[in-house]
Amino acid sequence: MAAQISVEQPRLLVVEGVSEAHLFSALFAHIAEKDGVKLDDIQIVNVGGRDNIRRDIQVIVNDRNFGMVSAIGVVRDADDSAANALRSVQGALRAAGLPVPGASLSVVGGNPKVAALILPHGRSSGALEDVCLESVEGDPAMGCVQDYFRCIESRLAAQPNNLSKAMAQAFLASRERPGLPLGLAAYRDYWDFEHRAFGPLKEFVGMLQ
Repeated sequence: MAAQISVEQPRLLVVEGVSEAHLFSALFAHIAEKDGVKLDDIQIVNVGGRDNIRRDIQVIVNDRNFGMVSAIGVVRDADDSAANALRSVQGALRAAGLPVPGASLSVVGGNPKVAALILPHGRSSGALEDVCLESVEGDPAMGCVQDYFRCIESRLAAQPNNLSKAMAQAFLASRERPGLPLGLAAYRDYWDFEHRAFGPLKEFVGMLQ
């Protein structure tokens, strides 16, 4: 199915899915409230999965309003390999004729400028869940979450195939309103945006200015 994307703002933030879209939206609100920096002219583009990044960047470039775009940021999970994730993003940008950042958390070009961020920044593997979990490492509930998974490991042969995702869900089960998806939980301040774990995300947003 062809992607339905319309360029509406001069700055674009391309993300993998709905969780990332909600989390960045909540982060923008947090930055506006705490630092007084309005980010209303950044359009968050949810491509609906990492495999759609290349296709949807091409759709963006072909949009009739693309000439108004001054900055594009692309965010992707490292998953099993941060190096491979970065190469994938670089290939998508190159195929669309856009400037290609040489590393995560870097920006190149000028018309438009293009930035890339592989999460969690500075690690060889992982995902957005790892960033969120790091931000609540000092929360008392995290000790219970770790005990729970040690218990699971000792009693069950089968383990979660994505431990970070499972741990994030277990942590969210401890909140006043349990069961919220990762991104929606950000609107209720369940993740600590003031923690150093979110520093690279804030720095990345600043690169789009």
